[in-house]
Amino acid sequence: MWHSTDLTLRPHPRGFHLITREVVTALPQLARIQVGLLHVFIRHTSASLTLSENASSEVRRDFERYFNQAVPDGWPAFQHTDEGPDDMAAHVKAALLGSSLTLPVRGGRLHLGTWQGIYLCEHRDAGGPRSLTLTLSGEED
Repeated sequence: MWHSTDLTLRPHPRGFHLITREVVTALPQLARIQVGLLHVFIRHTSASLTLSENASSEVRRDFERYFNQAVPDGWPAFQHTDEGPDDMAAHVKAALLGSSLTLPVRGGRLHLGTWQGIYLCEHRDAGGPRSLTLTLSGEED
């Protein structure tokens, strides 16, 4: 079975946001998959996806602090500045973290670790709605 759908996320402020629930809710077909894969792709160059700790909000804040220090907005060496001081920094952060995740599916559910969740990593001050393409493949029950 193959299924693909698009999911538009509401605008989020800059930072790292758990979106596991939104992804799962957008895929009722997931419940029929006994073994398979879910590919999640973000269709933007200034936001990214990652998988990490889903319980402590401190982890999300620490990610944001780290990336803002490692790739600061308005770094004088950046030449691409047409869209504001946070744009090129957002592109670099998105390139470092990545635009997609491939996740295992088992028994009708995402087969994640106990403390793992899907993050939307919003790297712009005003990124707006973000579009994801969700592609599910696997063997049905």
